[in-house]
Amino acid sequence: MTCQAMLKTRQPAMPAPGRPRRARRDAASGTVSAASGTVSSDVPAAPAMPGVPWWGMVSAAVAPVLLISGWTFAAGLQRGTYDAVADTVSALAAEGAADRWVMTLAFLLAGAFEVVTGLSLRPAAAAGRLILMAGGVAGLLVAASPEPAGGGGSVRHMSVAAAALVALAAWPAAARRRGPAVPWGLRPAVSAGASAVLLAVLLWFGAELLTSGGQAGLAERLLGGLQTLWPVLVILSCRLSRPGTQPPGRGHPRLTDGAGAN
Repeated sequence: MTCQAMLKTRQPAMPAPGRPRRARRDAASGTVSAASGTVSSDVPAAPAMPGVPWWGMVSAAVAPVLLISGWTFAAGLQRGTYDAVADTVSALAAEGAADRWVMTLAFLLAGAFEVVTGLSLRPAAAAGRLILMAGGVAGLLVAASPEPAGGGGSVRHMSVAAAALVALAAWPAAARRRGPAVPWGLRPAVSAGASAVLLAVLLWFGAELLTSGGQAGLAERLLGGLQTLWPVLVILSCRLSRPGTQPPGRGHPRLTDGAGAN
């Protein structure tokens, strides 16, 4: 009788049918015991996505303002018959252009701010950041390589200008990242789509130059505006997102075998 009473006292109480069994947290081991096993709370978290500093947002926002206001103001200073739709932006900084320093300064500052933007874009892949900064450096060389007076083009100017335009169109695809915490501006589909649009406008600009279609200035202005505005949108997506650590499986606990728990 005494042994039977001791066995009855040691036997755990069974839950009522149909009622869920409540989990019990073991404070010492950091686990949650359940009917089917043990839920471990010591799940390694994913590393936080690095953020973009405030000066990166400033540099990205200033670049398109300088470039667009530069070519608008410089076009108004020309004494000849300058057509913003047909004539290129480089003609505003060419030798012999009226107040060519305006557009030259706009090229210099916009290129420098693109380099700063690439340095600040820490969430992006390293390849994309390097290509963006290379495009900014090429923009500096555009300012230092003006077209000759009277048109006709320059091999040096066309080379650095082409390098700048191609780099600024290709960097979004190279900057893509994967993962649930990646800002939308750096997701693979969005990045590839941005580069596809920029390359399409670049091809249009090249076709206008080769065929003298009469809309080279319009194509170049659209291309330059899009190329300088896209870093702003990418950084906005990074700044508006809230990076943080997140356990694998989007917060779902990891189940371990209850037999292996201590």
